Amino acid sequence: MVSVIITTFNRRSYVKAAVESVLAQDYADMEIIVVDDGSDDGSQEELAGLPVRYVRKENGGISSARNAGIVLAQGDYIAFLDVDDLWKADKLSTQMSRMREADALISYTDEVWIRNGRRVNQGKRHRKYSGMIYEHCLPLCIISPSSVVIHRSVFKDVGTFNESMPVCEDYDLWLRIACRYPVLFIPKPLIIKHGGHEDQLSRAYEGMDRFRIDSMARMLENGSLTQAQREATVRELEKKCRVYVNGARKRGKVDEAEYYRTLPGRWFPNDG
Repeated sequence: MVSVIITTFNRRSYVKAAVESVLAQDYADMEIIVVDDGSDDGSQEELAGLPVRYVRKENGGISSARNAGIVLAQGDYIAFLDVDDLWKADKLSTQMSRMREADALISYTDEVWIRNGRRVNQGKRHRKYSGMIYEHCLPLCIISPSSVVIHRSVFKDVGTFNESMPVCEDYDLWLRIACRYPVLFIPKPLIIKHGGHEDQLSRAYEGMDRFRIDSMARMLENGSLTQAQREATVRELEKKCRVYVNGARKRGKVDEAEYYRTLPGRWFPNDG
């Protein structure tokens, strides 16, 4: 069984369509858990009569909502759907079949991107890969949470979403997974990702790379990397720190710039 976790916070206009895209799946063995992270817009009313397990919790952020869903999940596999995204009808059946064939514990799919109502193409830097893809995950998040299916044993090994991270929490989890497990990529666009909303989390924080930098620093400290993975992490860390330091200096954040200037020196000499 696949436990499908949909998290929402004041997205009443999206939640019903998201649920219906899961109900339209041609894969029957699943449960749907909607975790409402403290909405006050009447989101629950949109779900009346739909066969979902609705759970409302105090607002704590998307990581805490996803983690609450993982705790409640009864399936052997976990899938996530961001409330403003949609699944195509053969999403789960395709993934589960391919995962069985490949004996894979985690897979993700290609996606259709919609920005402000218009379809856009993905850039070369968003290219997706199969196998031991840790190094490819370092520059940016290439795995969409809405596209993954993960065997629950993986979470027991690497942990769940980091609730201290307001954004880039998915990037952080994928690093922990990809350094240990091969990840199966299915080159078929099985989800529709919508972007461009005014209230997107990525618009609420400047200097997003500081969260990725902190994730890489934790990876270097926790001792889980191979030598090759460690070297790749240090290279990407230095690159991101240099860019971030320049931005922090321009914003007049001298102390912050100095912290990130010296951070790579924990792992190799840095002349700034």
